[in-house]
Amino acid sequence: MSIGSRFLRFCLAGLLLGMMAASGGSAAVRADDLPAAASTPDAIRMGVQFERNRQWIDAIKHYESALQDWPDDKDLQYGLRRAKVNFGIERRYADASFDSSLVRLSEPEALDLFDDVLGRIRSDFVDPLSATSFVAHGTESLYLALVNEKFRARNVPLADDARIGRVRSVLREQYWNKPVPHQQAARQTLGEICELGRRELGLSPGAVVMEYIFGGCNALDDYSNFLTPDRLSDLYGNIDGEFVGLGIEMKSEMDKGLLLVDVIAESPAAVGGLRPGEYITAIDGVDCRTMSTDEAARLLRGPSGSAVQLQVHGRDGASRSGTFQRRAVHVKSIPVARIIDRPNGIAYLRMTGFQKTTPAELDEALARLQREGMQALIWDLRGNPGGLLTAAVEVLDRFIDSGVLVSTKGRTRDQNWTYSAHRPGTLQVPLVLLVDGDSASASEIVAGAIHDHKRGTIVGRKTFGKWSVQSIFPVRGKTGLRLTTAKFYSPGGQTLGKIGVRPDVAVAAPDRHVVLYQRGPDGPDLDADEDLRKAQEVLRERYTRR
Repeated sequence: MSIGSRFLRFCLAGLLLGMMAASGGSAAVRADDLPAAASTPDAIRMGVQFERNRQWIDAIKHYESALQDWPDDKDLQYGLRRAKVNFGIERRYADASFDSSLVRLSEPEALDLFDDVLGRIRSDFVDPLSATSFVAHGTESLYLALVNEKFRARNVPLADDARIGRVRSVLREQYWNKPVPHQQAARQTLGEICELGRRELGLSPGAVVMEYIFGGCNALDDYSNFLTPDRLSDLYGNIDGEFVGLGIEMKSEMDKGLLLVDVIAESPAAVGGLRPGEYITAIDGVDCRTMSTDEAARLLRGPSGSAVQLQVHGRDGASRSGTFQRRAVHVKSIPVARIIDRPNGIAYLRMTGFQKTTPAELDEALARLQREGMQALIWDLRGNPGGLLTAAVEVLDRFIDSGVLVSTKGRTRDQNWTYSAHRPGTLQVPLVLLVDGDSASASEIVAGAIHDHKRGTIVGRKTFGKWSVQSIFPVRGKTGLRLTTAKFYSPGGQTLGKIGVRPDVAVAAPDRHVVLYQRGPDGPDLDADEDLRKAQEVLRERYTRR
């Protein structure tokens, strides 16, 4: 079992998918064209403008923010759904493995894949899901795809608006939330829609069925999705802690380029001088300042040993270029572990993920810190999106000597587990845990156990609130499904989905650029990091010799 992390954190793919996946629901909302901007409130008008400019991430952020003020506004709710669906459409059409294989499937091949996906979801997803709901969300996705520029350019470049409008009308009037009593009826419905698309638009069945597979997954929760071959490969690489690339975490910022959020130590990017906070503005001579993260990731991909030339805009405002060679990169889940206060023996350890190698990395780091005189520890899980459930349990077992660490509960018996501590090898030093709003999933397993066992003090901000377990299922054609199969519970029996763990000592959120600049091989800037200063105060006041 794995607990989903922010998807493909270091794998040069869409960094924001884990936060931006389309939300679920029992059935698709009836779609309408974009509301007329002149007759809508300011919040809707601004969201529509982002959509018209295809700034999907900005639209999503805007609608989510507006819904905090007007949570019951139906136009805002559907604007958010519409932006998320379009974001997903453009994301998959920037994926080379989707474009080269899945969209080219024949109708029988595509429908067989659809059957596998729907069958797996209905048997293993944490909540029951009807075939009607899955197909309805697929109809919604195809309806919106038919007016999406990327979809149209790839699949129906010569079709006129009138013919597309007719097909959309048929989808809306005949298939919107049409009852689908069983899986065979779902396959029959898709066959009818494939014929409609072929007859009216020359649309390939692969393109139609893919919208029903990806769109159907919008009926699930934010952490479940269908994985193309490249996405599945990247996810396995993320779990194993190794992939081929440059070693960067990035996200697109319109008109600025690709912001380097993190650079992995000893990677080609780090060796070549790239630093967090800088922007990539061109890739092999191609301007990427208006590209999405996924479009740029497609250009950055390549086999081990191949080279790519980057134009970089530095923090000092100067531009430079460099050539970087792709190679296997090992992602350390503990990039920093050092003594930061020798008189009091306070050590600092930053953990960026929970992967297969994390327990062994932790043992090595703790042994070294003990040799160097560690008397207390600050464990930094800020920005840590999670990872493997088993890794979270193993690292917790180093700090808690007895009792339940976490339990899971799902629809099927094999998803119900209780994990307990083992006394041998437990480290007893005083502990402060640093968390923030990006500490999710496995990080929250740790925070929940530390809190319930009163093992240490939690400092920072409320955690993300993702208390669900994902499992990865391979599907035909080297594709896969990441499905929520259970919820997890703290030792005290709480599950805090959409709530999160509150810190014992709250600290205001820092400026984003402070966070970016404090990353690096030496860890945080002690003078700029308020969380770290507060953690040291806690240890000095409560636990350590002064």
